[in-house]
Amino acid sequence: MGSIGRIPMERVVEVREDPPEELVESNWPAKTGYEWVVTNVPTQRSLFRWSRLLRSWLNFTPIFEKGVQRDIVAPERVTAVECVCHGREGSAEEFFYMYMCHFSQLHIRLPFDEFTMGVLQLLIVAHTELHPNSWAYLQAF
Repeated sequence: MGSIGRIPMERVVEVREDPPEELVESNWPAKTGYEWVVTNVPTQRSLFRWSRLLRSWLNFTPIFEKGVQRDIVAPERVTAVECVCHGREGSAEEFFYMYMCHFSQLHIRLPFDEFTMGVLQLLIVAHTELHPNSWAYLQAF
């Protein structure tokens, strides 16, 4: 999310195509129950609401460590009303949102290294609960 190094073409990451029923999103209601979130977070809309944009970005930005199987995470585009602070909302699928700056500017790669996992476990927070500024602080180590 947010406003994601070059990957050789043989390392292209696959992205699911947009379902036709989700392409029309102008009248989707905003998600409720997130009034507690700082106002600048839900107002940040993803640039990658279309699969072709996400695929293009992924072809030029590494998100995986070298030698890691690409099937550990399947990147997908988001809708106009989805924000990084949102949860699964009762969805049966396991997923999480992340800001693109984690990969493009902070050079975070999946899977996380042991140090990063240890810090997150010690603080008892999920990686999605850290603001990009907090990630930058963590990356300083």
